[in-house]
Amino acid sequence: MSKRVLITAGAGGIGLAVAKAFVAEGARVHIADINEEAVRAITAEHENVTGSITNVSDPASVAALFEDVQRELGGLDVLINNAGIAGPTSPVEEYDAAQWAAVVSINLTGTFMVTQAAIPLLKQSDAASIVTMSSLAGRFGYPNRVAYSTTKWGLVGFTKTLAMELGPFGITSNTIHPGAVDGPRIMSVFEGRASVSGRTVQEEIDSAMANQSVKQFINPNDIAALIVFLAGPHARTISGQMFPIDADSKAAV
Repeated sequence: MSKRVLITAGAGGIGLAVAKAFVAEGARVHIADINEEAVRAITAEHENVTGSITNVSDPASVAALFEDVQRELGGLDVLINNAGIAGPTSPVEEYDAAQWAAVVSINLTGTFMVTQAAIPLLKQSDAASIVTMSSLAGRFGYPNRVAYSTTKWGLVGFTKTLAMELGPFGITSNTIHPGAVDGPRIMSVFEGRASVSGRTVQEEIDSAMANQSVKQFINPNDIAALIVFLAGPHARTISGQMFPIDADSKAAV
């Protein structure tokens, strides 16, 4: 796979798993992440990975990112919109307006700005793809996580619009909807839920597993494999679609 790939929030978690999966297929990858130490460590470790220190909610930072992308990759074939934050765990009536704005600025506005800047480069590719990370919360309501759920639903509308606008240029656009992904982030989510519900963290974990047909957390490498497929030659007519990878979860609870 001789693809040129940009991954936001690519220095850790799902983003890093995706970066490694593309590199394993022979792609050249540029990661954008706000964590400077992590970016430097990953780019030093992997020969085919370059990186930028980027705040996707800052227009100047996004502009600088695409100067780096042009210099390092010379173009772009695949955009992975992975940057996002969860925000606080709080009911709507108590939700802090500044926190709401922060989640929207990264999850929605940041994704919009990065994608807008990427489109001219993607149009120059023979087979371009955009994959945007939504969530289980982008298919269901999510009690006490209103900004997160709202933005993840918003990304679905954004993605379907892109599919319609960019399809004539051969550019596909899809969303991924992970459930409870194994790693430290999900544990912080369970801790937040426990602080609101009054239950223990283990009780919250047990409740999450009861909501799933398959009783295990999602492996980030499985998400990465799906994304690599969607950017590959066998997915050129798959666009405007939502791909749950959530152990058959019944709700975001």
